[in-house]
Amino acid sequence: MSLFYFLTFVALLSALGVVFAKNPMHSVLFLVLTFFAISGHYLLLNAQFLAAVNIIVYAGAIMVLFLFVVMFLNLNADTEPNKSALAKVAGAIAGGLLLLVLIAALRNVNPTGADLNTFDSQIGMVNRLGLVLYQQYLLPFELASVLFLVAMVGSVMLGKREVGERHF
Repeated sequence: MSLFYFLTFVALLSALGVVFAKNPMHSVLFLVLTFFAISGHYLLLNAQFLAAVNIIVYAGAIMVLFLFVVMFLNLNADTEPNKSALAKVAGAIAGGLLLLVLIAALRNVNPTGADLNTFDSQIGMVNRLGLVLYQQYLLPFELASVLFLVAMVGSVMLGKREVGERHF
C-alpha cells in the first residue's frame, strides 16, 4: 500500500511539474516521469502488458515526437508577450468551472474495492487483452488505426516542401 502512495505522490508531483515548468524541455521530462509512475500503477494492478506498452509507446515514441515538436518550434525563445489580466481571469474562471463540473459529475460515485473471491489473475495478461481488443472492440480499434494513418499522412504532407521553395 505504501508503494501505491509513493507512486501517486510521484505522479501528482511530476504532473504539476509538467504544468508549471517554465522550460518546455523540463515539462517534457516531467511528463516522462509521470508516465513511469503510471506504469508503476499498472504493475500494481497486475497489468504488466499495459505497463510495458505505456513505457515503450508513451515514454519512448510519443515523447520523442514531443521533443521534436519542442525543438522544431523553438519554444525556449522568450517571444511570448505578457498575457493580459483579462486572459488570466478568463483562464481562472474556465479552470474553476471545469473543477465544478468534475465535482458535480463525481459526487455520487461510490468507489468499491475488488472482490477477492472472484479475482482472476489473468486479467492484465496479453492473451486476455488481445481477446477483448480484437473481439469486443474491433471496430474502434480499426477506426483509431485509420485515424493515426490519416494523421501520419497529413503530417508528412505538411512537412513536405514544394519544388521551388527555399528556406534560408
